Amino acid sequence: MAEVEGSRGTLLLRFAAMLFVASAIEAMALHLLLGEVGPLAARALSIFAVQVATIALLPRLDLTARDSISVGPVAIIALLLISALVNYGLYAALLLTIPALQPLAALVLATAASMFFSFFGYSRFVFRSE
Repeated sequence: MAEVEGSRGTLLLRFAAMLFVASAIEAMALHLLLGEVGPLAARALSIFAVQVATIALLPRLDLTARDSISVGPVAIIALLLISALVNYGLYAALLLTIPALQPLAALVLATAASMFFSFFGYSRFVFRSE
């Protein structure tokens, strides 16, 4: 696995980069799926695709190096899944309450909100000092 510098900031920066890559994959998957299925099903499938990509990227970050985090990989994946549920819930709520909203716009808004949730969750529970 990649060597990780022990600083919390470096880990959060790597995590932010991973979220950016995951968001790009998610937007691309949603855009491609919107022509084939409805916006809610397309979003569910795009979230699944991004979760697979994110879980595949986690070992590249080597988040568990040098005891720099306070929880194990199962807890990290659980936080990812909770964030995905928040993301989908916000997306669905936006589309159902504002029918004129474009699905990609709803994706941007829901993803931005769930990124704040993810950063809070990771900084509070994962990258905290013990």
